[in-house]
Amino acid sequence: MDKKLKVRDAEETRRRLLQAAKAEFAKNGLGGARVDEISDRAQANKRMLYHYFGSKDDLFQTVLEQAYLDIRNAEQKLQLDSLAPKQALETLVRFTWNYYIKNPEFITLVNSENLHRARHLKKSEAIKVVSRRFVSMVSNILDRGVAAGIFRRGVDPVQLNITIAAIGYYYLTNRFTGSIVFERDLMDPVALEERLKFNIETIMRLVCLPEQ
Repeated sequence: MDKKLKVRDAEETRRRLLQAAKAEFAKNGLGGARVDEISDRAQANKRMLYHYFGSKDDLFQTVLEQAYLDIRNAEQKLQLDSLAPKQALETLVRFTWNYYIKNPEFITLVNSENLHRARHLKKSEAIKVVSRRFVSMVSNILDRGVAAGIFRRGVDPVQLNITIAAIGYYYLTNRFTGSIVFERDLMDPVALEERLKFNIETIMRLVCLPEQ
């Protein structure tokens, strides 16, 4: 077989395994995921899974790492540095909310990793690099807003990142119980749009100087 064809076949098999693993881990978590199910979904031999990834734990780390890299890379593509500070911050809040809705597996993967006390993320240098870059990007938005007389001084970019994530993350992870407790369909399109507006207003009130 041609070497290039072999490489393409190997890359395609690896891609299918990662896609299948993402779906399986998102559905059942690391503990409940089954290697046989992943192999069947990927239409690949289980031996190939171990060949490419070593173990189920290593495969989970690869899937989790890719999930974080995907969202961090998508944030970079927003080119927030080219936007005015308030517009940049609103764009980030809006993006984060929509990303969680469109990629629910990201939330379930993060939930699973927290159950395991982030033992996989601790080993990932790539995640540390892109996370530092993201915090730096938000810090730059805040600095530009302060210089323009729009944002308050002293807002911690890490705390702000946590809050932006939390106000969307909590709503979506508790959408089933919340719909019962508050007697409204939290996933109704109108409710989702209202929540996004509330999230944006919350962050702006937190960051902006009065009357801005």
